[in-house]
Amino acid sequence: MPFLIGVLLAALVALLVAARAFRRPVTRYANRVAVRTRRKYRGRLDRFKLLGRAHVRELLLADPVIAAAVHEHVATTGTDEATAWRMVDTYVREIVPFFNIIAYYEVGFRLSRMLLGLFYKVTVEYEDRAAVRRLPGNSVVVYLMNHRSNADYVLVGFALSGQVAISYAVGEWARAFPLEQIFKAFGGYFVRRRHRERLYHTVLERYVQLITREGVTQGIFLEGGLTRDGKLRPPKIGLLDYVLGIGQDPAYHSRIFVIPVAINYDRVLEDRSLLRELDASTGGVPPGRLAQLREIVPFLAWNVARLVTRRWKRYGRAAVMIGAPVPLAPWYANQPDLFTIPRPDRLALVAELTNRIMDRIGALIPVTPVPLVCAAMQSLGGELLPRRKLLGRIEELRDELVELNARVVRADRDAAETLDLALKMLTMRHVVLAQGDAYVVLPRGRQLVSYYANSIAHLLGPYETAVRSRDALPMETLGL
Repeated sequence: MPFLIGVLLAALVALLVAARAFRRPVTRYANRVAVRTRRKYRGRLDRFKLLGRAHVRELLLADPVIAAAVHEHVATTGTDEATAWRMVDTYVREIVPFFNIIAYYEVGFRLSRMLLGLFYKVTVEYEDRAAVRRLPGNSVVVYLMNHRSNADYVLVGFALSGQVAISYAVGEWARAFPLEQIFKAFGGYFVRRRHRERLYHTVLERYVQLITREGVTQGIFLEGGLTRDGKLRPPKIGLLDYVLGIGQDPAYHSRIFVIPVAINYDRVLEDRSLLRELDASTGGVPPGRLAQLREIVPFLAWNVARLVTRRWKRYGRAAVMIGAPVPLAPWYANQPDLFTIPRPDRLALVAELTNRIMDRIGALIPVTPVPLVCAAMQSLGGELLPRRKLLGRIEELRDELVELNARVVRADRDAAETLDLALKMLTMRHVVLAQGDAYVVLPRGRQLVSYYANSIAHLLGPYETAVRSRDALPMETLGL
């Protein structure tokens, strides 16, 4: 036993000596890589992101608005001032990221490209790429997105990584090792979505406004959470309201642009989990940890086996549609008393703006094969769906979508090819069963058909009613 302890102590000493000896060479090498990466992406980096985390912390702790919030908190709660400032410091450390240029570009970009290429065929399209390129160099850009999967962070980051390093608002779900460290290294900041304390929201608001004034490009999921039934959720106004707050200085009115981004998938990785959450929110029994493990472990084992045996197949399309930039200068001009009217009236005006942006995102939703085929199945109804009839409905829906200027991925593709691509996914997942020259939606697959059909139902014009009337899902409880 003493011998073993001696060996462990010797190993520990050797490790400490090696760490000290190699610290400088490793640091010099990391600095060289960072400088090389910075030169490579110079035109696409927000300078403020390169500031140290400690400097940002000092700016926030010296903010007079936060100081006033501390005094108010002390007066209303009876907390002593030292405790209130410790709370502020905790919030600042929790929120402020430590952007790492090497992690974002040299590691993150390559890793996201590998993972996305493994799972999906990625499609990225622009409504007006030239307009995005023409944005002024001093513009403040906020990407506003719908939220279908936790893979959205990787997908949109990958889609924009050749142009800009985007800073996301990330929910509490990712505050676990190593996700928290990864998101913070990539420039993400954390948000407590249901935390109502005024002091916390003052710190968050001042941080968001600080990075907005400094021109940091941000990404906000406007729905405030994942859709559980496939439909677009009503937008949340909190973070965007914080961003708009910098408009109290008129010099920023002409600099702020929002860019709508629409996302859709042939397969959302966590779709069944989201459907279970939906069921629980409408009175069902929420799944326990053991039930979740019973699903996750076989899923991982099955996919690893497919990868090892070279039978791996991708999960279809992941599509991103990046809209044209929307300048907010006209909106500010139409609300000259925006910052003098009562807060509820101001929030009502912000809500009108977010609703218009959400409508724009909805109009840009990409139509991939699985949602299109699911919408066709649901619009027909019935237990048995003849292939000929299904092909006819797919063509009708596709033509209607094109007529309404929807973003159909590969609209030139033959209906039979679209159906066969979708059926590969749906039969592999035991959603649909082929019976001769017809198809049956299995009972366990009806909710998934509704989930994917819901993602594009709002685009289907006269066919929307038929799709909605056969929705197998309950209405989502938005209080989750």
